[in-house]
Amino acid sequence: MTRRSGLRARLRAGVALLAGALLLTGCDFDVYELPLPGGADTGKDPITVSVRFDDVLDLVPKSSVKVNDVAVGQVTEVRLDGYQAVVTLELRKDVDLPDNPVASIRQTSLLGEKFVSLAPPTTGAQGRLSDGDVIKDGGRNPEVEEVLGALSLVLNGGGIAQLKTISTELNLALEGREDSAKSVLTQVSSLMGQLDQRKQDIVRAIESVNRLAVTAKQHQASIDRALDELPSALESLDRQRADLVKMLDGLTQLSDVGVRVIKTTKTATVDTLKMLDPVLFQISQAGDDFAKGFSTFLTYPFIDESVGRDPQVARNLHMGDYVNLSIDLALDVGNLKLPDLACIPINELPDLPLDVLIDLKTLCAGATQTLQSCLQTPPNPSACLQLPGALIDNVCQAVKLLCRQAADAKTGATAGSPAAAGDPLGTLLSSVLTGGGLGRAAPGGHSEADDMWRDFDTTYDASLVGLYAAPLVASRQTELQQKGRPAK
Repeated sequence: MTRRSGLRARLRAGVALLAGALLLTGCDFDVYELPLPGGADTGKDPITVSVRFDDVLDLVPKSSVKVNDVAVGQVTEVRLDGYQAVVTLELRKDVDLPDNPVASIRQTSLLGEKFVSLAPPTTGAQGRLSDGDVIKDGGRNPEVEEVLGALSLVLNGGGIAQLKTISTELNLALEGREDSAKSVLTQVSSLMGQLDQRKQDIVRAIESVNRLAVTAKQHQASIDRALDELPSALESLDRQRADLVKMLDGLTQLSDVGVRVIKTTKTATVDTLKMLDPVLFQISQAGDDFAKGFSTFLTYPFIDESVGRDPQVARNLHMGDYVNLSIDLALDVGNLKLPDLACIPINELPDLPLDVLIDLKTLCAGATQTLQSCLQTPPNPSACLQLPGALIDNVCQAVKLLCRQAADAKTGATAGSPAAAGDPLGTLLSSVLTGGGLGRAAPGGHSEADDMWRDFDTTYDASLVGLYAAPLVASRQTELQQKGRPAK
């Protein structure tokens, strides 16, 4: 029994130990979860803020968070996110800080604990810090170890031993040059003073450069395209290098010619300017009157009533009256008749073919009309008679109804007759228009007119001649009746 009782007791103890181990391993226990005395009071409804640091030194949870050295919260978590440390802060809800405070890690003393210090920025404060905000670019103060390490570099072989050498060399360098050194220092002081006076200008220049950089950033795509196209532009310039050199050589020659021209015309130019001197002097003397004259010039044109149509109206006007006139004038020069230029009259027509002659642009209007009347269908014999004798042959070739078609068609033409003279049109029309009719001999006789009529009947169609000559004969008979002569 005793042995069984002992076995049962040991079994119960093992089960209890196992249960305790399971209980302890199933719970998440952290020493930081233990309540500590003191610390900042964050209130019933605190806010949580995250701060990103490049280096948190030995900052640990439960460290204080202070504003103006007054505790307003504590650090609840320090974790790694990439290459930065993220510190979670628990703050009182009534903390009065902007949305972009400055966070830094400081020490309470040389060997004191670390804490997170929050402060508003010197410029650009905005909004209010609220729950869930993230403060970027947190900083820290130099550690005491870092300061002492830097000081040890100076004290232990860091150049202190060379200070005497440096001082001695400076004394040797400045010995006898004290005035020059003093002058340099004075000039440096003056320069710094001028820079201080121009501080606003320097700031504005830097701001202008900043605006230029911003503008360049906005047009970066265009700048990139221009830089991409720059090599092709340089290649094009390289291909045109010979032409550019020729152009520059031409400019050199042009400058040489210009210098020669200027030297040649120098005297004449100076004389001209000297001659302008009295003219400009007189204009200067009449300056006031010249300006007053423009007041009248700018009112032109004006109506007669404004200046006095007659002395009676002029006496009723007041001195100094003027009239302003605004006109919108639309001109159409399409139908503008310009003065006649020098033209060729009818009696000076050149001996040219009729188709060439009638197309001449320099013919007078009367000459062109006469030619057109002579060459129309039916032709106007009166117009043909106005042409110079040299053109009669050309007219006969063009108007074959009134002239012979060939010189060999003449039959019985005698020397000295109009037909033999080569001017049948002039002879025929002259006999018709002068009222004398055609020369006719007594009955039974033979005359030169009989031969002409015989040739005329042989060459021309009598019916067509009668048709064209009838208006002329009727006109001539009317003229003879008006003069009291019997019509034939």
